[in-house]
Amino acid sequence: MIKFFLMVNKQGQTRLSKYYEHVEINKRTLLETEVIKSCLSRSSEQCSFIEYKDFKLIYRQYAALFIVVGVNDTENEMAIYEFIHNFVEVLDEYFSRVSELDVSFFSAVSQVFRSTWQRQASPDQVLVLALEDDPTSV
Repeated sequence: MIKFFLMVNKQGQTRLSKYYEHVEINKRTLLETEVIKSCLSRSSEQCSFIEYKDFKLIYRQYAALFIVVGVNDTENEMAIYEFIHNFVEVLDEYFSRVSELDVSFFSAVSQVFRSTWQRQASPDQVLVLALEDDPTSV
């Protein structure tokens, strides 16, 4: 089960955070700081799966953005790793080259995330769902 989803830049600033379990606000800040430090301190040759406290972190880097997903111990790491890539493909298609700024203002990110994960759909199918839910799209 996914516990949280973070998008972070190389400077360690959180650009998007979504929690699927209750975490108090003051504990979120501490959690994000520790998680970000753990991911940013690793080299590109190291594995993208990290055992962290009572859960696992799976992350991928895309240009200046890191996407980090915290999951419980029973979750399949490769499925989450592929899910992250699928999610980025959908954002890239939606924005025609997604950037850090796009993510900060994209109201449908949550919908894309949910559709990608729940349906395990192809990027094209998820994009159609996101466009249907976005009143600003043509």
